[in-house]
Amino acid sequence: MAYLAELGALTGELIAAVTAIPEDQRARLDAYRESAVRSLRHHKFGQTNQFDVDDRLRGYEEHFRVVNREALADALSKRLGALKPHHNQWTPEVLHFILELSDQPAQKSRLSDLDLLVEPDVDVVPQLTWQEIAKEDGWDEEQALWKNVNFSPSSDEDDDDNEDALSVASAESLTSASSGDDRHHRIARRLAIRSPGGEVLLEVAENSQAWRHATPATDGDGRSKKISLTTSQLLREILFMLGGLETSLFDRKSNPLATYQLVGVSWDTHKALVTSFAECGRKLAPLRGFSKQNEQVPLLQVFQDSLQKSLRSFDQKLAKIQGRLVEIKEDLVVSLIGVLTELGPHLAPLYVLSGIVRQLQEERNPRAFRYLELLFDAVGIAQMEGNLAIYEFLGSIFFDCFQVYLKPIRIWMEEGRLLPGDRTFFVSESPTKPPLPQIWRSQFNLLRTPEGNLHAPRFLRPAINRIFTAGKSIIVLKHLKHHDAARSRRDEAEPQMNFGDVCPAILEFAPFSELFSASFHAWIQSKHHTASSTLRELLFSGNGLFQSLDALQHIYLMSDGSQADAFASAVFKHLDSLSDSWRDRFTLTEIAQEAFSPSVDRYRLSAKINTRVLGHSAVASRSSVRLSLPAIRLDFRLNWPVQIIVPEESIEGYQAIFAFLLQSRRAVFVLKNSILGSQVSEAGLVDHLARYYLLRSKLLWFCNSIMTYLTSLVLAPNTDRLRRCLNEATDVDDMITAHSDFINRIINESCQGPKLQPIRDCMLDIFDLAIKLDDAHQVEMVKRAEEEEEISRLSIMSSPSKTPAKRKKAVQPKKEDDDEDDLDPNWESMIAKKGGTTDKPHAIKLKDLDSDFERHLRFVASGLRGVGRASREEAAGKWDLLAEMLEIGIRGD
Repeated sequence: MAYLAELGALTGELIAAVTAIPEDQRARLDAYRESAVRSLRHHKFGQTNQFDVDDRLRGYEEHFRVVNREALADALSKRLGALKPHHNQWTPEVLHFILELSDQPAQKSRLSDLDLLVEPDVDVVPQLTWQEIAKEDGWDEEQALWKNVNFSPSSDEDDDDNEDALSVASAESLTSASSGDDRHHRIARRLAIRSPGGEVLLEVAENSQAWRHATPATDGDGRSKKISLTTSQLLREILFMLGGLETSLFDRKSNPLATYQLVGVSWDTHKALVTSFAECGRKLAPLRGFSKQNEQVPLLQVFQDSLQKSLRSFDQKLAKIQGRLVEIKEDLVVSLIGVLTELGPHLAPLYVLSGIVRQLQEERNPRAFRYLELLFDAVGIAQMEGNLAIYEFLGSIFFDCFQVYLKPIRIWMEEGRLLPGDRTFFVSESPTKPPLPQIWRSQFNLLRTPEGNLHAPRFLRPAINRIFTAGKSIIVLKHLKHHDAARSRRDEAEPQMNFGDVCPAILEFAPFSELFSASFHAWIQSKHHTASSTLRELLFSGNGLFQSLDALQHIYLMSDGSQADAFASAVFKHLDSLSDSWRDRFTLTEIAQEAFSPSVDRYRLSAKINTRVLGHSAVASRSSVRLSLPAIRLDFRLNWPVQIIVPEESIEGYQAIFAFLLQSRRAVFVLKNSILGSQVSEAGLVDHLARYYLLRSKLLWFCNSIMTYLTSLVLAPNTDRLRRCLNEATDVDDMITAHSDFINRIINESCQGPKLQPIRDCMLDIFDLAIKLDDAHQVEMVKRAEEEEEISRLSIMSSPSKTPAKRKKAVQPKKEDDDEDDLDPNWESMIAKKGGTTDKPHAIKLKDLDSDFERHLRFVASGLRGVGRASREEAAGKWDLLAEMLEIGIRGD
């Protein structure tokens, strides 16, 4: 009962505090109280889950750290640690209640509120603060206290009383008091030094500044006279103006006012002297304006910091001059020309920096590293002019700023990473991830301007490719899991890139550009050589680059004649049988693997047919080297690191050479496998055979000359040259260039380039002549064999000496297996119908083929000779040599 009574009393107080129902509505209040008590007595909720409370508190702490409220997270962690010794059964309930009351603590919490929980020390004496002093003396209500006081003398200074009154009025105009009490006003006389003679010093100070507010007098003609200035007053204004302060003699643009004139000199002299100082101030104005800008790019921030240091040093020089004039320790002559001469060496380098800043401001959308280019040029000009002071000053600033630009270069060359959000670096990463073989070419690119120039300082452009290559080498090594090996081989100490090390005093006559290039080359070499050499060795040893190139040469360049003949002969036999099996990629793959298995791994070699080239009948495909052979494509799977050196474009070059070699072997195969009918007598064929063998020998000579030229003068020398270039290459880019040059050379020298397209087509026409000659010869042999067989049959039938059985046997047709060398009659008929071969006599056809050969040969020889003489390419000498080889056949005829 005591518990229920306590619960009812507490619930009543809670309801009264929450609902704020007045006492005159007692019935309504009791109803709310009874409803709340009934709900609390019969609630179905269990005790608070202390583990859930702990998880929520840890979640808040982690959330505070994520949103960069580290101090708030530390404070929460500290309080939770202090609460552990005092933990009891009600602690989770209290913490859960506090969590339920929380409302966006990460945004609305203030750590300063925690100070209210700290009990003040009673014994500590309260400290006096400036805020309390200002409040007590009225400073907090005087907003214009620190404004410049108007020291202009009053025109009504008749007596001391008037002077005091005017001083008070002047002070009241410059200050705002919160009340009418005069004790809160601050006037110059009350702030004067309270020592003896203080008022005199104040009067001297007021008189020395009276020229600022003096009214120009007029002469008899009504023209205003100039306000006279002493040399000290003018020099003070000049030093303030050079220091970037506001003055009375110069406006905000450092232009001198025409109201004042130096006493004792003519106006022209005064104008020339003041204008000289004003020009100095105008040149320094861009520097001071740029140094106050809020720059976000680190590269511009370091330049801004260098300018601020230079200006600070110049201001210290101005302060020394002012100190020398204020605290005079010896006789001193105040000379404006002397001060200008003294400041000259300090102003000269600032003028150069001002010119750089002015040029940056005049250019439209200058790049962040543009000032590095201007600084680089300014250092070189200062060295050529022989001004060593400016040379060292600008050189030091250049290298200080260049260190910031070196940071992304160092990270790229050592780690292969790009700084996020860096727009000054010249390397960009593709948003999509390319396949591994295309990492080198596609994943990273060099940024270029809309004009096509590299997005990098001019003085770095000769080394850009090496920097780019080193970073990409690190990327590839990371994919190959050999980055640690490259890092372990890297030299710990890199060459220092500062003015003292790059431009020592003993090399002051060496051009700055050459000194920088040599030092930067050594800096790059310390990082480039390690990554490039590691990747190069890994390609040679771990990925079998030379073994892969040997396999490509065996397959596409047919370096092994026996293996190439085995593959080509099998394909040619399928063509001659007019079977479509040669178009089956599985059959071709089997033929290729069987032929090249002694030199390459079978599982890496496959074949396919380019169906876009095929659309002809079996007879048409057999009768021309143009229709079928270019459609045959062999694929040799390379390791992806090797594909970086041998990309898909190079495989297309290999395929072009392979097709041409296959076409030449097709012509030789047809000529060497011509079949003479065994049943045909040589009577009446002497003239036919003589012409046939003469033309056949010419065609064989031409095909052998082409193949000799390709193997001996094109493929073998260039292959050896490729190996030498790969061994001498310093990085992957050099290896890619060496292999690309190799492909371009063999394409051009083998007459497969676009310039020699007509000559190549004419060579293919000669290869087709070999097939036409073989077809015409076989048709003639079949025709002669049929005639002799018919004559023999008729003679047997008409002979009286033959028995009926023999006659019957002679009349019977010959079975297919009687002679294995006989040709398929269907094939014979197709050959006979091809190209209208039955329209002309055989002798005429041989004569036409001979004429076509002579015409094509002369065109090829003369064309090669003409192109070789007109071209300046490296392959021109080979073309001329091939023309000379072919002209031998023309002269021999």
